[in-house]
Amino acid sequence: MGLLAILVLAAMAQVSYCGGAAIDYGKALSKSILFLEAQRSGVLPGDQRVSWRANSGLLDGKANGVDLTGGYYDAGDNVKFGLPMAFTVTMMSWSVLEYGEQMGAAGELGHAMEAIKWGTDYFVKAHPEPNVLYGEVGDGDTDHNCWQRPEDMTTSRQAYRLDTQHPGSDLAGETAAAMAAASLVFRRSNPGYASQLLQHSKQLFDFADKYRGRYDASIPVARNYYGSVSGYGDELLWAAAWLFHATSDGQYLDYLANHADALGGTGWSTSEFGWDIKYPGVQVLAAKILLQGKAGAHAAVLRRYRQRADFFACSCLGKQGGSGDVQRTPGGLLYHQKWNNLQFVTSASFLLVAYSDSLVSAGQGAATKVQCSSGAAAPSELMAFAKSQVDYILGSNPRGTSYMVGYGNVYPREAHHRGASIVSVKSNPAFVSCHDGYSSWYGRKGSNPNLLDGAIVGGPDEHDNFSDERNNYEQTEATTYNSAPFMGVLARLAAGHGGGGRFGRSLSDAADEEDKHASPIAIEQKATRSWTEKGQTYRRYVATVTNRSPNKTAHELHIGIAKLYGPVWGLDKARYGYVLRGAAAASVPAGGSVVFVYVHAAPPANVWVTGYKLV
Repeated sequence: MGLLAILVLAAMAQVSYCGGAAIDYGKALSKSILFLEAQRSGVLPGDQRVSWRANSGLLDGKANGVDLTGGYYDAGDNVKFGLPMAFTVTMMSWSVLEYGEQMGAAGELGHAMEAIKWGTDYFVKAHPEPNVLYGEVGDGDTDHNCWQRPEDMTTSRQAYRLDTQHPGSDLAGETAAAMAAASLVFRRSNPGYASQLLQHSKQLFDFADKYRGRYDASIPVARNYYGSVSGYGDELLWAAAWLFHATSDGQYLDYLANHADALGGTGWSTSEFGWDIKYPGVQVLAAKILLQGKAGAHAAVLRRYRQRADFFACSCLGKQGGSGDVQRTPGGLLYHQKWNNLQFVTSASFLLVAYSDSLVSAGQGAATKVQCSSGAAAPSELMAFAKSQVDYILGSNPRGTSYMVGYGNVYPREAHHRGASIVSVKSNPAFVSCHDGYSSWYGRKGSNPNLLDGAIVGGPDEHDNFSDERNNYEQTEATTYNSAPFMGVLARLAAGHGGGGRFGRSLSDAADEEDKHASPIAIEQKATRSWTEKGQTYRRYVATVTNRSPNKTAHELHIGIAKLYGPVWGLDKARYGYVLRGAAAASVPAGGSVVFVYVHAAPPANVWVTGYKLV
């Protein structure tokens, strides 16, 4: 380990001092797990620590002839959305697999495992048949028209399911990933339960793969809240990667490698990782397989996955040279969007920490560094940057505000959360209607009557500004998937030097050769015309996108553009960059090309390929 890495890790003691304020990662870890207890649905256990909550959703699934009690409410509402819940459980499990020893040292491993099991117990109920999965209870439309604590719910509790006639490869794939990852968590302490989870995971993966389709086409009420914009390719690869880690069965590694092109695993380069888009997570897991020396005949493909993992890390570090660097606030926070931006910060921080520890464990040399456009980055840089993001969230920021409720002296007091904002049913059991909740509690000024301890809210805007108001849901609503990856990062930082991850610790020291295969998608830009108007010189640029693959068609091509200061023709704005306009341009055949045009008074824009699938 280099001197820089030693110095960085040595600085990560359990208490860090930032701007004069002590940051206690162990305390933050305890609170992050505690928040999950506030989100529980069903019959609460006797050791429930969030005392202002009570039983809720006790008839869930009854109308469908199935018991769907339990599970988690996703955020400040009372709906059980399957996709973000499954991602939450996957990330809690990964956190424990990497940093369970550190959680144990902090006295929190038992609580973390209980949080995982609360989710997987629900998934077992929600998967009553091999090709049936219940993916949602309640619906966002009726719920969002009502402000009620969960114990008083009068809104719809209809359950929505996937089956062979109504597929949902993304939701089934994510749930398969969650149960595979969780099976590893319980393998030693509860082997029978772990075996049960693994059986469910295998069935769900087969269901997801055989009956292809987006879940929000089968459960349309989810589309406006948790729509599957990235499709289902990432979840199928994600599930295969987790099943390989859980079983060491070569068929899942074969799937990960053989479908890398068709499902976008080696085509997508993105700086976002979250409940919708799993590609960076898949790429880091694939890189771990490579670093562990388990790639076998698939080493060349896994090196391409690793290149994409490097892109994610470099984008976060700001070392992609403008092509895909993540925007930062003046205070240094990664910034993606105004609504719940911190979900991407916590997930990115976890990936950076886990990838950094994997690289350190792999040994010395250039092969254990991240290759960026502007130069190589050492694992210590990933770790230090992740720490800076965690410190920002916990109060080391221009406002001096902690964005974890209950942590520090200054934190959000008006979290957008139904249960926290209405007096506890234990303090006042009088029924609160939907209307009464809005008229008496939603608009009420002042702190919530119940502390939503440990919740990570949406966070500040691109200028580091934050308004602590209950109706400011973009900034003050907390979610389970904000907290799940944060658990792992906090455990890692609480351990300080020597706290590296243990998941797949036996890594190969063999050098990882540079992959010689360039991307099959090439972009060429030319200025075809220029003119002067009002003292400004404008140029018309034509960008040609060519599929250089000899025999595969590029589908779902996404283009990233930065430093564009004028209109563009031939592209449509999408969630993850731009897409080619029109049905004819949706696919680019082998050897084929498409063009788009833009005009601005500047040098050529930065244009790159965000993602594609080769079939």
